[in-house]
Amino acid sequence: MQTPYWLDDIEAARRTVVELDPRLARAHAETPAFAWRRRTGGFEGLFHMIVDQQVSLASAAAIWKRVEAGLAAEVTPERMLGTDIETLRSFGLSIQKATYGHEIARAHVEGRIDFDHLERLSDEEAIARLTAIKGVGKWTAETFLMFCEGRRDVFPAGDIALQEAMRWADGAALRPREKDAYVRAEIWRPHRSVAAHLLWGWYGAVKRGETALQEPAV
Repeated sequence: MQTPYWLDDIEAARRTVVELDPRLARAHAETPAFAWRRRTGGFEGLFHMIVDQQVSLASAAAIWKRVEAGLAAEVTPERMLGTDIETLRSFGLSIQKATYGHEIARAHVEGRIDFDHLERLSDEEAIARLTAIKGVGKWTAETFLMFCEGRRDVFPAGDIALQEAMRWADGAALRPREKDAYVRAEIWRPHRSVAAHLLWGWYGAVKRGETALQEPAV
């Protein structure tokens, strides 16, 4: 696991990103300082992300609490594989998510991915290994590497909120497509994770009404 940025490091990275791409100056000016979004890493972190998807925050928290209790606070590949699908479903998991839990655990036990030493893989290699597991899409793999593994130069270009914030920054009529967003983000290397945090922060502030979205001057 990489060591994520400290607050001072994030601020310095934000300034660097704006120097590289002045179109993010507005986002930078309108977004307060933020900390790195940290989550538990490894197998537990990835499965937790799967559990959280497509349900409300409250529901996700309640289900995860039951998962931890049901697995005796040992959310490990071995414990997961030792728990049958029906028991996992009794914790509130859908059959799909319970199955994905087994698939991810099996990938680790069989050596297709090593959650204990994931830092040995490059970002590209880690994403390829993760997305080869049934139930793990590219967005999940990228955000897992960013939030759970502390990777500093990952950009989940398929994220709709990021695409919308990029549209605002560029004063464009349409959101960029995923492949175009990847290309657009290249300029922010090696701080693409900070750029993503910045764009998410700006998007959230606008949506909450904390800052007004000003149209760029013509």
